[in-house]
Amino acid sequence: MSYLEHKELSPRQIDVAVITVSDSRTLDTDESGKLIINSLKEGGHHVKEYLIIKNNPADLLEKLENLLKREDITAIITTGGTGISQHDITVETISQLIDKKIDGFGELFRLLTYQEIGTGSIMSRALAGVAKGKVIICLPGSVDAVKLAVDRIILPEIGHLTREATR
Repeated sequence: MSYLEHKELSPRQIDVAVITVSDSRTLDTDESGKLIINSLKEGGHHVKEYLIIKNNPADLLEKLENLLKREDITAIITTGGTGISQHDITVETISQLIDKKIDGFGELFRLLTYQEIGTGSIMSRALAGVAKGKVIICLPGSVDAVKLAVDRIILPEIGHLTREATR
């Protein structure tokens, strides 16, 4: 079966949890989280949970483990904490849970980012993987980076990713 045939069989609506990892953002100031939510909804998907979690590995891990147990969620998208500062803990925390890494996601994201901003793209550790049959995508906190990832990678592939992750 070809890629296009596989993609045709993919669900059109995905149930997603969105997590912003930040010590400073609030429900009112979280532009990146709102962008993800609005884009998903416009794409016909359902946002089942939206959380803002401080840069605390134990708290993030606990929330993720709870979300991975939920049957009404097929994907988790995070924003924030993917850089290289000492406060950026998202990648290390989520990596503990990933059963299969989707290397192409980070590679493609960094390529697209390079085309937009140049060599600064090397500081992004955006990643995606599968944990307990659910897709987890980790995005930077920047609104521009989130828009790029959502428009150019996530919306075109989220259905296909979740179909493959649950087979």
